[in-house]
Amino acid sequence: MREEADQFGTIEISKDALFGIQTLRTLQNLSFSGRTLSQYPTYIESLAMVKKAAALANQEAGVFEEQIVNAITQACDSLIKGDHHEQFPIDILHGGGGIGTNMNVNEVIANLSNELFGSLKGSYSPVHPADHVNASQSTSDVCHTAIRLAIMKSFKPLISALDQLFEAIKGKADEFQDVTTIARTCLQDGMRVQLGNTFRGYSQVIKRRLHSLEEAVTKLHSINLGGTVIGSGVGAPNAYRDIVVSKLCEVSGIDLSHRENLYDAAQNIDDLARVSSELRILASCLLKLAKDLRLLSSGPEAGFAEIHLPAVQAGSSFFPGKVNPVIPETLIQCCFQVIGCDHVVQMTLEHGELGLNVFEGAAGANILDAMMMLEKALNTFTEKCIKGTEANRKRCEELANSFIPLVVELKEKIGYTATAQLVKVNGKVEIKNIIQNGGIERDTSNK
Repeated sequence: MREEADQFGTIEISKDALFGIQTLRTLQNLSFSGRTLSQYPTYIESLAMVKKAAALANQEAGVFEEQIVNAITQACDSLIKGDHHEQFPIDILHGGGGIGTNMNVNEVIANLSNELFGSLKGSYSPVHPADHVNASQSTSDVCHTAIRLAIMKSFKPLISALDQLFEAIKGKADEFQDVTTIARTCLQDGMRVQLGNTFRGYSQVIKRRLHSLEEAVTKLHSINLGGTVIGSGVGAPNAYRDIVVSKLCEVSGIDLSHRENLYDAAQNIDDLARVSSELRILASCLLKLAKDLRLLSSGPEAGFAEIHLPAVQAGSSFFPGKVNPVIPETLIQCCFQVIGCDHVVQMTLEHGELGLNVFEGAAGANILDAMMMLEKALNTFTEKCIKGTEANRKRCEELANSFIPLVVELKEKIGYTATAQLVKVNGKVEIKNIIQNGGIERDTSNK
């Protein structure tokens, strides 16, 4: 064990730990969710990118010498590569506006840097967590920037999952275009429809939601790095502020810019709230799709039974041979969670107070959670449900020739009022027989 001290006392820490006393304070005081920063590798990598860019900007601004910068950037590169992520044990959700997150990464980078100089962990010499790793920065602009980078990176696999879903549904639309079935309104029988057109509608809403989500994520490219706590930039030299975003562009490979007003950026996180709203709308559309598939595949003998979903596992511990739509139901539950995540994000937006929204970290974490859940659920949904979905052609033909679709065709021949009167006088069975036998033509005299 080693000892570290702060103004609140002395704490023993494992001598092998790369984190220090501030991280341990966060662990002891602010843990509740069971979800650790180590479970968010993209966020850790993004934080390390911010720290590397800040170190490079500090060097050009003359804040500290090249040896210190080289050590910090090497430590950051190690984290960006994926090393040492187990050294981030703090709760992803904690008070203090993200102070625990910032100090955890500061301490890990400082200890990694000092190892390069042959110094012991916890010595914080010659590289100090606050004086060097955090130079010209605040928790506010560091975490604000890093969480947006993490969301941009996490969006890429979600884009891929949505693209694959779109292509799979579009493929089924083409496959089912020659299958005529029945449409329903108010869950009651309606007119004939091509099953392919129903699936084409599903594909288009996925495509539209993807484009809307892309637009929202694009807005996250405007960041407040250099604004320090409330957007004033106090504590950061002008020379640093002028170049730190361009350094981050180089480090991350992402085109970034300053927000138009950095005070606004510190106070208002509506850009995150918009991304979350788009995720919620996407989840609502996916819910509708998954519910439709459950209905269309219901039965198989006493339901709609217009499609067959792939059987992936036993559906019941009670009914032998019963197969349930477990993949759509899994997606539905994922969407419930995404909608719940959005509720948290919208609450963080409205609970921001005065000069700084200290709940931004909770918003970011819930967006990352929503994206991760959707990506996993959609990949499974596409591979194990959509791609193996089949049309029950015999059942679809039967439904397409049921009473209401035939009556709709009759209405087009003789008009709504005449058709309604015929149904009233003759009854459904007789009218169906007459229609199928071709026994009614339009009376042009309107008698």
